[in-house]
Amino acid sequence: MVLGVLIAHLLLFFTFEDKAVFWYIFTASMLVLISYSIIYEEIEDNAATMQYLTLGIASGLGLYGLFWLGSFMIDVLNLPLSNQISRLYSRFSPDIFWHYLVLVIIIAPGEEIFWRGFIQKRLSNYFSIKMTVGLSVLLYTSVHLYSGEFILVLAALIAGLVWSALYAWKRSMPLVIVSHIVFDLLLFVFLPLR
Repeated sequence: MVLGVLIAHLLLFFTFEDKAVFWYIFTASMLVLISYSIIYEEIEDNAATMQYLTLGIASGLGLYGLFWLGSFMIDVLNLPLSNQISRLYSRFSPDIFWHYLVLVIIIAPGEEIFWRGFIQKRLSNYFSIKMTVGLSVLLYTSVHLYSGEFILVLAALIAGLVWSALYAWKRSMPLVIVSHIVFDLLLFVFLPLR
């Protein structure tokens, strides 16, 4: 597990280094982390199909709603974070078809398979549920520090908490993947915040 976290940090460091190749490196990084996870850990699915679809869609919508509310409050209060949100969208948002495709079929599933299905699952062998969720959220959040954007680190903390809690509750990888995909589609495709 420690080696996996170190590999993730190394890969995400290079991912955020150059905007021009961000989508190439991010996609490759997620493929490496998916492979690493699948080699060393079995994927769990303890929820029925309708349950994980319903909870996944509802939690993705709810998380997007929370982010929309946060963005609205940032604008109403005229906080300097508004510029960071705009900068984040301009630097890292998908803008061509294959970006959207890999976001849905590689990146969102890959983040969940690695951070929840591998890291969180491994941590659960040693710690209580609360400690496991907390540690996995901190580890997930830590790789976002390389972006240099406070707002992305905050977003990773909040989203990571939701997805880690969902995974701890239902132990269903499809559920958190559906949630992550619904959230990403709303955030980047259907209702961007900027």
